[in-house]
Amino acid sequence: MDVLILGILFVFVFAPAFGSARFAARSAPNGRHARMLRVPLGRGSALSAFNLAVLVYVAWWTHEDRHYDDFAAGTTILLAVTSASVLFLGLGPLISWLLGVLVRRTVRLPPLMRLAVRDLADNRARSAAAVAMTMVLTAMAVIVTTVAVAMAAQDGARYLPQGRPGALLVEVYSVEEAAAVRAAVQRELPGVPMVRSFRAGAWHFIPDVEKVDLPDLEAVSPAGVIGEGELLRYLTGDPATPYDGNTAVVVTSDDVRADTVTISYGPLETDALSSRSVPAIVVRPTDPEVKELFIPAKVIRDLGYQPRLDKLIIDPSVHRTSRAEQERIDRRLDDTATTYVERGFEASTGWYPIVAVVIVTALGVALSVTGRGGPRTTRVLLRLGGGSAAAPRLFAACRAGIGTACGAAAGTVAGCVVGLLLAWPFTAPIEWEPVPRVSFGTPWLSIAALPPVLSLLAALIAALAPVPSKEGASGRRLFGNRNVMAG
Repeated sequence: MDVLILGILFVFVFAPAFGSARFAARSAPNGRHARMLRVPLGRGSALSAFNLAVLVYVAWWTHEDRHYDDFAAGTTILLAVTSASVLFLGLGPLISWLLGVLVRRTVRLPPLMRLAVRDLADNRARSAAAVAMTMVLTAMAVIVTTVAVAMAAQDGARYLPQGRPGALLVEVYSVEEAAAVRAAVQRELPGVPMVRSFRAGAWHFIPDVEKVDLPDLEAVSPAGVIGEGELLRYLTGDPATPYDGNTAVVVTSDDVRADTVTISYGPLETDALSSRSVPAIVVRPTDPEVKELFIPAKVIRDLGYQPRLDKLIIDPSVHRTSRAEQERIDRRLDDTATTYVERGFEASTGWYPIVAVVIVTALGVALSVTGRGGPRTTRVLLRLGGGSAAAPRLFAACRAGIGTACGAAAGTVAGCVVGLLLAWPFTAPIEWEPVPRVSFGTPWLSIAALPPVLSLLAALIAALAPVPSKEGASGRRLFGNRNVMAG
């Protein structure tokens, strides 16, 4: 799985970054005053516009809250991600054009900043490549953040709790291991009572609630749960809930009424099933998320079958299991059972390291490539310094900060657009009964802070970096010439 994630990350993040950088370098003019090559600019613009149109179409096609089969969902995601990659590939020449526009708008800037911009434009091929890579990497960080937040919100809307909040559920694999599992849990939680939940066993068991005035077909779990009185009281959250071994209970907070439950049953090797109806009542739980059909174990035994232990449950109103206790129980069970503590929906944070790596890589690219000046720039810089040893560091900070700002700002804008479009196919429902899309809180403040923060970091690191010895020697020879750069 890790290899697959790294492969996807390389193909859809670093591959377009390298491609965009190469396209930007090849389309850059030779000098500051040379005209921008129109053919690469036109091709890149057309390529980006076409793939943006594809992304808009995919977002429109997947915007409906309907079932998308696995093949359709996978195909649209692949098409969308590929289009996003090619879109950023086409933005490479636009970066070269942006640097040319920027150098013509620097008349009112301070001399050091004007020199930094002109240095970027004088070495347009190298600078455009670095800025293009910074742009793509920043955009990918924004896209991953936006899509991850959208998917987390949709997963939260689809989340169905497996028990009451704080309950410990221990799923038993086999009847032979049930006694050992129960003993292991008791050793870790001595004196804590356990609620038993049963399953039907190796036979057909199909309960059906005969609904009267039931507007919500998902008001209860169709499979039902089997147990004794303590299981019913666990479901309702009320220790005073009456228990009748001959009456089924619909546990739901919805406004429903149920008269009877029909149970179809029979051996697995036959389709000719028998049926029996048992009376049913509706009980409201203290937790509105609980929606279950409770079947008394006595009803199953009266049918001539012995229910099998399915789960051991620790009622949270009696004892709330901590993470440390769950870990100790897991070690003691040694793969003979599975434990789960219902803590509600917990969004995945696995995308945090990916975003961090991409951002750090973007910062490193901006520093490593845009952090050098040519001999002509060094001579002019020394004239500007007026004998100040801080001038080379200030120039390096300006150059790194401006180059990073150009790439990060363009990447942030492009990443917001593409990320919001990709959120639709990535949240397309594949369930037969889809959950409607929910709004998600995009961290706009963090995204907006990305360009200035990256620029300041790049400027700070460049200012603190050691000055090359060759520039230092030139400074000792030329400092003292206080002429100021003309133009």
